[in-house]
This record gives sequence, structure tokens and C-alpha cells, in this order.
Amino acid sequence: MANKPRSKSIQFKFEGPHPVDVAVGNRVRGRRILMGMSQERLAEELGITFQQVQKYEKGSNRVSASRLSDISRILDVLPGYFFEDFSEGKRPSQSSPPAEPDPLNKRETLELVRAYYRIADPNVRHQLTALIRSLGK
Repeated sequence: MANKPRSKSIQFKFEGPHPVDVAVGNRVRGRRILMGMSQERLAEELGITFQQVQKYEKGSNRVSASRLSDISRILDVLPGYFFEDFSEGKRPSQSSPPAEPDPLNKRETLELVRAYYRIADPNVRHQLTALIRSLGK
């Protein structure tokens, strides 16, 4: 039997956290904040320290598949939620220039959305939306 040529493995070298880990961490952070949950509470529910949650959110520590499954259950989303920003063949890249921060991931935006949905009266929410639109012009 003839020896088959070995395929060369491609190795990527990154300085610092891998861009995918950072992107997943950002999604964890955004969802946690949107739900009004502290790092401490998420850590408690996961049975880990809040420092570990910080490392996950920064991307400095990778989230295992089983841990991501636990996080998705606690944050009430499917595991795929953390990868929704990735389209086929398009992954975050360390070599690309840093993009402007997504306004949907800013704490201010997330707190505003949470406060908006705490308004029980749909008519008041509608009027508030109209006011914000007019102020934004």
C-alpha cells in the first residue's frame, strides 16, 4: 500500500485571545446585561467564580461546549445564539482593523431596552418610541 501524502495542517497564531472567543464572550456579556444579571449571579448559577465569568466575557478563557450549554440555559437562549454574528465563512479576524463597538452591546443600550420593556402600557411605549424617533432626527 502506497503512503498517502500527509495534508499540511494549517496553524493560526494569535497574540492574545482568539477573536472567536472574544466574540462569544461579548455575546455572553450582552445577553447577561440584557437580562439584568450580574456576573456574580451568573457565576453562582454556574458554580464558578465571577472572575472566571469575566475571563469568559473578555475571551481570555475559552468557554467549553458543556459550559456554553449551561450558560445558554441560564441566559434562556439556544447555544447557537452566541455564534449568530458569524455567517458561513465569515469569522472574526485578528488581522482586520478593530470595528466600531456594536451599539447593541453597549451597557447603555441594553439598560435602555430593559427599562423600555418594563413599561407595562403599550401605548406609553409607542409614544416613547415616537418621541425618541423625533429627537433622533
